[in-house]
Amino acid sequence: MKLLKRVPLPALRVFEAAGRTCSFVEAAKELDLSPSAVSHAIRKLEAAAGLTLFTRNTRHTSLTLEGAMLLDHVQRGFEEMSRGLAIATNEPAVPLRLHTAPTFASQWLVPRLASFLEDHPGIDLRISASTDYALFDNDDFDLDIVYGEPRPSPHEKTPLRIEELTPLCSPEVAKHLRTPQDLYSQFLIQSDGQSVQWRGWFAANGMQPPSNYGLAFDRSSMGIAAAAGGLGVVLESDLLAEQELASGRLVSPLRHVSNSVRYVGHYLVHPRRPRQPHAVSQFKQWMFKALSAQAI
Repeated sequence: MKLLKRVPLPALRVFEAAGRTCSFVEAAKELDLSPSAVSHAIRKLEAAAGLTLFTRNTRHTSLTLEGAMLLDHVQRGFEEMSRGLAIATNEPAVPLRLHTAPTFASQWLVPRLASFLEDHPGIDLRISASTDYALFDNDDFDLDIVYGEPRPSPHEKTPLRIEELTPLCSPEVAKHLRTPQDLYSQFLIQSDGQSVQWRGWFAANGMQPPSNYGLAFDRSSMGIAAAAGGLGVVLESDLLAEQELASGRLVSPLRHVSNSVRYVGHYLVHPRRPRQPHAVSQFKQWMFKALSAQAI
C-alpha cells in the first residue's frame, strides 16, 4: 500500500496502453498524448516503483518479466474498476462481440447458447456471421471463429477440435449403404465451400470419385439439412452435424467400413494480449469445455 501511494495513477493508464501494444507511439495515439509524454510517464513510474518495465532499443520495445507481471495485475485492476463503475452507474456492460463462420454459428453455437447465457447472465453477447475475416484493428470484434486455416496475422489462433468427415444420410437412405461402393448409386451432396470434399474422401478410400453429384450447396448447413431430409448422402463433419446425429435424423452407415477424413476445420482467432478481457476468457472457457464434452 505504501508503494501504491508513491505511484502516479495516471502513469498506470499510460503503462497499460504501452504494455498492451508494446509501442510508445501506439500508446500515444490511443491516449492522445505525444510519444515523449508516454516515455516520460513510464520513466516516472519506473522510478517510483524501482523497476525496469520495458527493454528499449531503436527497433523494438518489449516488456521485462517484471513489466509483464505488473501489466497482468494492472489490467485486472482496471477491468474490475470498469465493472464496478458500470454496476454503480447502471451503465450497460460492454458487449462481447463475436464473429463466426455461418455454419458453425447455426449448427453448433446457437443450439448451445442457452447454457452460456444461463451461466453468464452479466455478459452481453453480440454475434455476427459471415465468411469474411473479423476486423480487430478497428475494435469491431473481440473473437473470430473461422473455417479453415486462418490467414497469416499477428493474432493468436487456436484450433477448436479435430473433426471427422464421413458420409452422413437419413436412416432410410442408410438402408441402401452397406459398402463404400454403394455410394455410386446414391445422390451425393456436395458442399462447395468445404476444405475437404467428396474427391478427397474417395481418394482416402482408394476409390475413383464420381463424375458428377446430385446436389451442391455453398453452405454446409444446407447440405446437412438436405441429407437429413432424405435427399442424398453428404460428406460432413461430426462437429457440425452433431445435433442431427444425436437426434437420429442423420446416421453414418459407412463409418466402420471406410476411412474417415480427420482434420482441424475451425480455429478461434483473437488479438494477442497479456491478459484477455473477462468476458473473452469466460466465453473461451465455456466453448472449449463444450467442445471437449462433445468429443467424448
